[in-house]
Amino acid sequence: MDKIYEIIIIGAGPAGITAGVYAARKKMDLLVLSGDIGGQISWTNDIENYTGYLFITGIDMISKFQEHIKKYNIEIKENETVVDVIKQDDLILIKTKERTYKAKTVIIASGKRPRQLNVTGEKTYKNKGVAYCATCEGPLFSGKDVIVVGGGNSALEAVIQLSKIAGNVYVINNMAEFTGDKILSEAVEKADNVKVYNDSQVLEIKGDKFVSSVECSQSGKNFELKVQGFFVEIGLDPNSEFINDIRKNERNEIIINSLAETSIIGIFAAGDVTNIVDKQIVIAAGEGAKAALGAFRYLVKQGG
Repeated sequence: MDKIYEIIIIGAGPAGITAGVYAARKKMDLLVLSGDIGGQISWTNDIENYTGYLFITGIDMISKFQEHIKKYNIEIKENETVVDVIKQDDLILIKTKERTYKAKTVIIASGKRPRQLNVTGEKTYKNKGVAYCATCEGPLFSGKDVIVVGGGNSALEAVIQLSKIAGNVYVINNMAEFTGDKILSEAVEKADNVKVYNDSQVLEIKGDKFVSSVECSQSGKNFELKVQGFFVEIGLDPNSEFINDIRKNERNEIIINSLAETSIIGIFAAGDVTNIVDKQIVIAAGEGAKAALGAFRYLVKQGG
């Protein structure tokens, strides 16, 4: 007979790990399924707004997560991609590419992934100059000229990081001005090797084996930039496509109530995959705790 877990948590970012810790402290029989540990934190270089840490790197925070997991002997299976979640009577089936798991409750904390620009050449040169994580891949472009597309916080953070590594950094922003935090935009404006093109867009990414140039447009006039790197920083899409029969908003975020409950009884959700307004590490962690406590109460009401 297949094992039935009391709770299965999908995702091991701030929401998923915190949910796991809270579930473990409640002595719940749990399993965590995730592609990796840390989630979006692995894309972040410097963290200065997590309570208790004046400063911590993304790598160090992930290390702290791993320490916490080991303390509670949480069972975690990495590199298992969830492809379907189905409510079947009183149980929930979680299908991965490898096998099917059964649980009484589920917490979806699968986070988000980088949004693609969908321009000619983007797929062709992915991992050949086209990148989606300045923290992860920025060091590969040391001394090289690069483009960053976007005008929000993620784009501005990428520009700041790359300005310290790359040669010239060109910013292609389709808005009249940056939409990110003022402190970040001011730091970008102070960088000597950064040139900003507002009200502009990318038309095509060109190259041979690797990216060599990008054709852009500004105010109806086309221009071409010779670069070796191209960073897409235009936001994120929720990893929610593996569950269909659940209520989502127009951005495909899973809709939850104040108790982290979804439209399916027994399934909870937490963090950036949900419709919570602000996407912050500390908020995701709190939502993960809330979801775990909600799942525990649900099980108690169901008789364990």
